[in-house]
Amino acid sequence: MSSVGVGSSMQVHAVRFGPGQELLGCLRAFVDQRRLRAPFIITCVGSLTKATLRLANATATNTNEVMHLSGHFEIVSLVGTLNPEAHLHISLSDNEGKTLGGHALGDLEVFTTAEVVVGEAVDLQFIREMDEKTGFPELVVQARSD
Repeated sequence: MSSVGVGSSMQVHAVRFGPGQELLGCLRAFVDQRRLRAPFIITCVGSLTKATLRLANATATNTNEVMHLSGHFEIVSLVGTLNPEAHLHISLSDNEGKTLGGHALGDLEVFTTAEVVVGEAVDLQFIREMDEKTGFPELVVQARSD
């Protein structure tokens, strides 16, 4: 399945989450409250005390390669789309500066702050459909229909 690139104008939203909040759930609620149809992460900085990540070697038949992190971590990158089946990848650095990352599954507990800038392609909508080649629900970009 391939997609043809589609252009759109963009709206920008900014939000800050505080200590103890679960970042992925908060982002989903933010998107729902604002009824965003094609949202994506522009940038994020902050810190976490916990995270659950799926590692790069996961396949459609073996999705259980998961890492549970606990400690203090800086968010050095958060990227992806935030439609209802959010697809986010995160990179975190530990107290020694070592960086690790993967597919964000959840349990992203904010330590001090998470400052997030969310974009929305206002002329589009993002959905996910099962792709038989990958075995995963993959992004489909559509013109927005109101």
